[in-house]
Amino acid sequence: MDQKSTIRISKALEEAIRAHGQQTYPNECCGALLGRDSSSLTGEREITEILPLKNQHEDSPRNRFILTPGDVREAEAYSKRSGVELLGWYHSHPDASARPSEFDREHAWPWYSYVIVSVKAGCAEEMNSWRLVDDRSRYDSEKIEINDRAEATKSIG
Repeated sequence: MDQKSTIRISKALEEAIRAHGQQTYPNECCGALLGRDSSSLTGEREITEILPLKNQHEDSPRNRFILTPGDVREAEAYSKRSGVELLGWYHSHPDASARPSEFDREHAWPWYSYVIVSVKAGCAEEMNSWRLVDDRSRYDSEKIEINDRAEATKSIG
């Protein structure tokens, strides 16, 4: 897959996503990615905040996550109040790789960034980011740049 874009995230937010995945293990965690999008100009997005959400998938939260319309509205409302953009979503894959599943592809939306952290035996490991292409046929990978100089390091929740 082409690495056409980059997301920048602070070490603190990277650690917060990893910690969320470890806390919810053996179930999947999920949350919103908030920040600034310069991808049309520079190919970069900067994640300045995360909004942890509750995995609403009741049947099999161990290998699926679901966001409700209410979760999306909450993330959009928060982003408007805070003057940032809703850039995407993160979730964990317990005891699996940090690659999107077919279920992920079927439920994803183009444009958004999707960060996935692999949590094996309760320990967060690899973390990758993906963007669904416009025709929804596949994901392109995004480079994750851990940046201690990222402007904000705020985790809401």
